Amino acid sequence: MLDTALPKLEQLIEQLIEKNSALNENIIRLNSQNEELASQVKQLEDDNENLQLEALEQEEKHAGTLSKINAIVGRLEQDA
Repeated sequence: MLDTALPKLEQLIEQLIEKNSALNENIIRLNSQNEELASQVKQLEDDNENLQLEALEQEEKHAGTLSKINAIVGRLEQDA
């Protein structure tokens, strides 16, 4: 019985070692992907912040332009 159990145990241990190795490779691959995705998220957050700032600047410019136009229209209406 021991003669058959020992080879079977060795085979099962070898399978577990192979499975563990494959899982470790997956962990390394997934960690690498996670780092890449985290970097992309950071870049997208930075881009988003820049776009929001640009939108606010544009909004301020438009408000300033609208104010000037309204002032000109007001003066034209007074002259008319």
